Amino acid sequence: MQRTHNNRAWWLVLPVVIVVAFSAIIPMMTVVNYSVQDIFDPSTRFFVGTEWYREILRDERLHDSLVRQFVYSFAVLAIEIPLGIAVALSMPRKGFMVSLCMILLALPLLIPWNVVGTIWQIIGREDIGLYGWALGQLGIDYNYASNPADAWVTVLVMDVWHWTSLVALLCYSGLRAIPDVYYQAARIDRASPWAVFRYIQLPKLKSVLLIGIMLRFMDSFMIYTEPFVLTGGGPGTTTTFLSQTLTQMAIGQFDLGRAAAFSLIYFLIILLVSWLFYTAMTHQDSDDA
Repeated sequence: MQRTHNNRAWWLVLPVVIVVAFSAIIPMMTVVNYSVQDIFDPSTRFFVGTEWYREILRDERLHDSLVRQFVYSFAVLAIEIPLGIAVALSMPRKGFMVSLCMILLALPLLIPWNVVGTIWQIIGREDIGLYGWALGQLGIDYNYASNPADAWVTVLVMDVWHWTSLVALLCYSGLRAIPDVYYQAARIDRASPWAVFRYIQLPKLKSVLLIGIMLRFMDSFMIYTEPFVLTGGGPGTTTTFLSQTLTQMAIGQFDLGRAAAFSLIYFLIILLVSWLFYTAMTHQDSDDA
């Protein structure tokens, strides 16, 4: 029996294609156009080819910001992924406490990014903030506004506080999707809790962990608002990441050509690293199968 294809279904996809074209493809082409021109004003521009790309790749500011960005993103992943798994494993599986825990975990995710920066700006103060006061009581000389190490730790702790809930909720949904027969078999075999986690829970969590790692990497690699509100990129350039460097170039200096080339390189870095994460984890799944 020959299957018939109804090509009229493509008309249902057309509105999405139009929205994507106007919201993504056309702006992307505009950025590509700007990246090969030297723009003085809307009516004065000159074609420079790949000059901006070569200059950006030799820019020390880009190199320094890129190193800071990678260190920050990998530190975020190294803390939030294990912590999110631990929180998900400790959550109850039934009863009213499930709803309570999920509500409490969702609260940080509902706070706008600029408000998160303001909250931690207050919490980190030694005179009125709980975090700064507690460190002061422990005898730790803490000042995120002048000490680079303190600024780094504060920005990192702020991100962990804000986004670990996302990883925990994703992992909890993955744990709830594991059939009970696996746990029954583990009890019959008298498997230890570590064996249950290693051979049952962790393999079943790989798909949601891939989503969590991809989301957290992309978001942390594009972070702007929270550190900008908290530290302004300081002290000096200690917490100045790629997005802030790009904003300073585009808005502060109005260097649209270099900023456009910078943004495309930025986009390609995110795309490349995300693809590497995806490829590594999917290959691991196929090897385990």
